[in-house]
Parts: sequence; structure tokens; C-alpha cells
Amino acid sequence: MYPTLPALTAAALLFAGGAQAAAPLAPPANQALAHDILKELVAINTVHDHGTLKAAQAIQARLKAAGFSDADVQLLQIPEHPEQAQIVARLRAKTPSAKPVLFLGHLDVVEAKAEDWTVDPFTLTEKDGWWYGRGTQDMKGEDAIMLASLIRLKSEGYVPDRDLIFAFTSDEEVGDEIGAKWLIDNHRPLIDAALVINTDGGGGAMRGDKRLYYGVQTSEKIYLTFQLETTNKGGHSSIPEPDNAIYRLAAALARIAAYQFPVQTTATTRGDFAVSALLSSGQEAEDLKAVSKDPPDLAAAARLSVSPHYNAALRTTCVATGVSGGHSENALPQRARATIQCRMMPNDTQANVTARLVEVIADPQVKMSVVYPAKPSPESVLDPKLMARFTSVVHASWPGVPVAPHMDRGASDSVFTRGAGMPSYAMSSIWGDIDDNRAHGRDERISAKAFAEGLQFHYNLIKAMAKPD
Repeated sequence: MYPTLPALTAAALLFAGGAQAAAPLAPPANQALAHDILKELVAINTVHDHGTLKAAQAIQARLKAAGFSDADVQLLQIPEHPEQAQIVARLRAKTPSAKPVLFLGHLDVVEAKAEDWTVDPFTLTEKDGWWYGRGTQDMKGEDAIMLASLIRLKSEGYVPDRDLIFAFTSDEEVGDEIGAKWLIDNHRPLIDAALVINTDGGGGAMRGDKRLYYGVQTSEKIYLTFQLETTNKGGHSSIPEPDNAIYRLAAALARIAAYQFPVQTTATTRGDFAVSALLSSGQEAEDLKAVSKDPPDLAAAARLSVSPHYNAALRTTCVATGVSGGHSENALPQRARATIQCRMMPNDTQANVTARLVEVIADPQVKMSVVYPAKPSPESVLDPKLMARFTSVVHASWPGVPVAPHMDRGASDSVFTRGAGMPSYAMSSIWGDIDDNRAHGRDERISAKAFAEGLQFHYNLIKAMAKPD
């Protein structure tokens, strides 16, 4: 049984149903600092084309002003991309008793067009208890919390039992080769750690004012992209040929659309399903309980798969995300292409997915090539002691809330740290509404209350991880 499950007592389930205590808050001065940091970071446009150098310089200045030495605050520009920069800071132990812990966050954001928003995306706008701005949710809110907590620890004279490393990376959203992966490939000794806490994933899920559960992300689905291509001699559109490049491609896409990959579960998803079952009711609860077993009940999995949310947690998925074809209105198409984007389960392989798609397409004239290869990212195993430590920190802020293992459907920089052999656990600090997720969208926002609570939570998390096992 997954180690979090015994903690799901009747009190925990009552909490999830709405009985909530006030969470402890950081000192007012630290809250004000975190707010000012967030305001500053949101105002710095860090979309891919602008880069993260100015944001990294702002963080460097704050850390230097807080008393960190040059050796412990390193700004690293990427030679081929001078506008992209990262900050690596270290809070040193007096006599390190164990390998460090790495706290990870990224500074870049996705594009935001002012004409699409009701507020300026690059100004922190505060109204009705919400803070609006590009990156507030993904993930400058978390960056501000991490930086303010680090400065607070420094001001208090806190000395950890092992070194703590804090990396603010440059390009998670678009160019992963010049973000965390670049750090690992070029400066591994600077960020090498026993384990990683990534603040870009996991976290608390709410529905309205009700807290549902807190997820500790131990794995994520793996990104893999293919291109399908069909070619033809073409001809005049007035004399249609039976072999048409667009039709051939469309037939292949239709077969992919109708196909479901086999059900696969992991220790993480089984633990997540077990917790979700306790928070659900009726047939859904029974089905979630049934797929939490190993092996899972396939009839239950089929019923749950009607939901895209559950379907994505139960299997590898591949979907068409782009299509193009033809060269002239009055000519038969000589070429047609489609992009197929797959999200693999952590225990799946590129070779297996490729073979499945070739079998499903069943047409040797549809050429399939890899655009973006899979980067293996094994599930990070949680032992009971580590999970108990995580749960204790969560309950210090939100007593009794259910804590569940979690597999993200999307991707984060944890794919690189896990691939480099560093167990990684994503634990964001700011709770969000599962029915109102605005990350990457218009009018991105976070709750001011959730930000204030998350600040103290992250401070507690840092101190908890400063102690060796």
C-alpha cells in the first residue's frame, strides 16, 4: 500500500469536504518582500524571445543585498544565447552531513498578447483578492516565494544541516536545451543533489473554497512527437486520382484517433487512484478503487476512460496537433503532413509507441519520423520516511488534508533531473482551483490568500528538507 494512504482518516476526508483551519502565515515583512519580488518579476517580460537575463539579474541583486557572497550566487549566461541566464544560489551548511537538496524553478513564461487580456499581462494587477499577470501561476509566484523564503532564512542566520541549492532556470517553456538541461550538462557539480524539489508541479487542488487534496508529483508523462508524411505525383484537380496524399493521411489520422493504448499503471498512479476513490462516490469511487489494484480492473478503466482527465492518467496518449497539405487550389496534393504529439507513461518506451503507431496506421506509404525524441524520466520512488516528511510539512499548514502521489500529464524540468539520476518531487506552494486553471491562458492569476499561505509552507518545506534522512 502506498505510504500516504493510512493518513486518510475520517478527519482528513472531512477537511476535504470543507472543514478548513486557517493556515499559518509568514511574518508581515516577509509577505511584503515576496509581494514586491513577484511584482518585479511579472514586470520583466521573460517570454522566449526576450530571455531571462534581466530577471536573473534582479534576483542576483536581491540575494547580494541579503548578504550572499559572489561564490554563493552565480549568474550563468548561456554563451550561444546571451539573453538567457540562470541563477544558482547556495545556502551553506557549517559542516555538511549529507549531499545537498536542489530547489528548482524557472523564470521564463509563455507569450501573452495584451489585446487578449483584460489587464496588462506584464503588470501585477490586484483586485478582488486575486493577483493577475503573466507568470503569476506558472511560475513567477513560486519563484517569488522561493526567493523570499531563502532571503528570510539568510536574515535569520539559519544554518542548514546540509547545503541547500536554489536554481532559477532560463527556458522551460520553449527551449529546454537552454534551461535545466543546460545546467546539468554544463554545470552538474554546481547543482548536483541527493534529491530535487521542483516547485513547478504537484501541489494543492481546490474546487471553489474546498481543498480536495495535495499532490506530490513523483513522475510525469514523457513528451514524444512524430511527423506523418504522405507524398504523391499530384496532377490536375479536374482529374481526381484514387490515390490522394491528403486522403491517405486523413485515413491514417482516423485510425490513430480511434485507437487507445493499453492501460498502464504505476506505483504513483495507483496511489493517486486510491486517494481519489476515497474522495469520490458511487460508481466512480468503485472504479477508482479497482484501478488502484495491481493489475487494474480493465472494465473499470474503460468506464473511467470516458473522462479525458482519467484517460490521460491510465495510458499513453497520441493526438494529432497539426496538419498541412497541398500546394495549389487547382492541383492534386503532392504532399501532406501531420504532427502527432504523444505523452508516454513513465514506464512506456519510444520503441513501443513507435511500433504501436506503425501497426495502427497499417500503411507503409505513410512515412513516420521522430521530431522530438522521448527523454526517459523514471518515476521517483517515495519511501515511507520521505513521504511522512512531506506529509508533515503539508499538515503544518493545512492539517488533515489528504496527501497523494501524483503523475503530471504535462512536462516540467523534472524530466531532466530524473533523467540525470536525481530523484525529483514537484511540490508547488500555491493552491489552485482545478476548474479555473489559467496557466498559459488569458488573465492568468493566483489568489492573494493562497500566495500568503504558500509562502510559509515553502519556508517550512525548505527547513524540513535541510535535515538529512
